[in-house]
Amino acid sequence: MRVTQSMLSSNMLRNLNNSYGKMSNYQDMLTSGRKFTKPSEDPVAAVMGMGYRVDLGKTEQYQRNLSTANSWLDSTDEALDQASSALKRVKELIVQAANDTNGTERQKINAEMKQIKEHLRDISNTQVAGNYIFSGTHVNEPLYTDKIGPQNPAVTTLGKEKTVEIDVFDGIRMSINTPGAELFGELDDFMAHVTTILDDDTKTSDEISEALGLQVIDGAGTTIPALDSVHEKTLKMQADVGARQNRVELMENRLGIGEGNIIKQMSLNEDTEYPATITNMVTQSSIHQAALSVGAKIIQQTLVDFIR
Repeated sequence: MRVTQSMLSSNMLRNLNNSYGKMSNYQDMLTSGRKFTKPSEDPVAAVMGMGYRVDLGKTEQYQRNLSTANSWLDSTDEALDQASSALKRVKELIVQAANDTNGTERQKINAEMKQIKEHLRDISNTQVAGNYIFSGTHVNEPLYTDKIGPQNPAVTTLGKEKTVEIDVFDGIRMSINTPGAELFGELDDFMAHVTTILDDDTKTSDEISEALGLQVIDGAGTTIPALDSVHEKTLKMQADVGARQNRVELMENRLGIGEGNIIKQMSLNEDTEYPATITNMVTQSSIHQAALSVGAKIIQQTLVDFIR
């Protein structure tokens, strides 16, 4: 086969263009920090990158959901803790009222009882970001609309016992509210019963004790069955909230680990390995210089070279 000067020149130019293309790719990788800048350069890696971004987006959404869950659960825990403290004070006041107190002192106790009753209604209407956390799924409706009336009829029997759930992981939903209509209804009824009894100045200490079920048990102190029962329910609800708070913390740790793994895989899939890329760039540059040197010997001089 006869090899002409034209063939030599064409091959040399083609090889030089390929060399320029490789150096351009390495330069793009070093400048952008990415192994590829267009999906067509590496379709498989591009598809994998899309999958990683979907997973990362879901993880970030779950983390936002957990932040919302923390807000609801923290507010619920604080509200129930305030209710528990109020019930302890109620018990102290009942014991005082059941002792030999005169009418004036008893009315002072009753005035504080009425304030605690209103305070418990305020707690039942606790909101987080405009949502009532004890109204079940009726998050736009308060449990109580005034200081003395019954529970809000807009909070239906079916809705007030349902829970609000959010996604915290693939296939995992968690309730973030605590339906409190029943608990606060019992609290309100008990407080109304107490204030009604204390409003009657004719009742003696023994009659007050009997009406409220106050008992003094050796080794157990003073018990008020109705109050102790509703206080126990409050503590159980608070314990349930605490358990869910611990679950949220575990899920946050799990999502944090998962997010780190996804970011690591994305980096391995897309980010430039600078040491290797720089080495390849230097090697290709040396090859290119060698090709130019050889090419200068291949191309014959023409008349243009003598026009100086």
